[in-house]
Amino acid sequence: MIPFKIGQPKKQIVSKTVERDFEREYDKLQKLEDQTKKLHKDMKKSTEADLAMSKAAVKISADLLSNPLCDQDQTFLESMTALDTAMKRMDSFNQEKVNQIQKTVIDPLKKYSGVFPSLNMAVKRREQALQDYKRLQSKVEKYEEKERTGPTMVKLHQAREELRPVREDFEVKNKQLLDEMPKFYHSRIDYFQPSFEALIRAQVMYFTEMYKIFSELTDQIDQAGLTDEQRERETEAKLSELRALSIVADD
Repeated sequence: MIPFKIGQPKKQIVSKTVERDFEREYDKLQKLEDQTKKLHKDMKKSTEADLAMSKAAVKISADLLSNPLCDQDQTFLESMTALDTAMKRMDSFNQEKVNQIQKTVIDPLKKYSGVFPSLNMAVKRREQALQDYKRLQSKVEKYEEKERTGPTMVKLHQAREELRPVREDFEVKNKQLLDEMPKFYHSRIDYFQPSFEALIRAQVMYFTEMYKIFSELTDQIDQAGLTDEQRERETEAKLSELRALSIVADD
């Protein structure tokens, strides 16, 4: 006797509404996972760029301070010293800002991302339970369709007994996910709101300090009170004088 092939059950064991609800909620969480990972990556890039910027500014001011012109011109030396001090203060505040963002935004994002593998595993276990449920339901249906002989009835009873715990296991897993996935999705607001508020505060504090630093720097080095346009014309006039020198004249 050739054993019958177990296929898909005829009985619909999960309604289309339930399956549609499940797919909708899980799709929202998959998008949330992608967005969380992207935000974490972008925040890291942003803080790395911030640090690189302030370190480069410190390097530029140090190079200017070591320029031989500082040995010849006291006013230039004072301006470059003021610039160097301002850049070092900026770098210090920037480092403090980045450390704060790391603790209040980047680390929480990483921890939040760490929850998704467990969620995805729960979904896989639910899918496996569903496949087992379908397989055993199909097996029961096949025996129900066969002639009701003694051996068939024994096998039918055994199949139903085998099906019962599998069906219950799926129903528990399915209900748990349908209950908890929406709760997890909505919890993102309460979880991330403190982080984003901390990010805004860190930025406000940093730029407030930057305003103070650069206002003081302007008072120290901008004694002539020239506008950008006047400085540009002055620079062009100096450049014209240099171009008039014979050593840079075209042959």
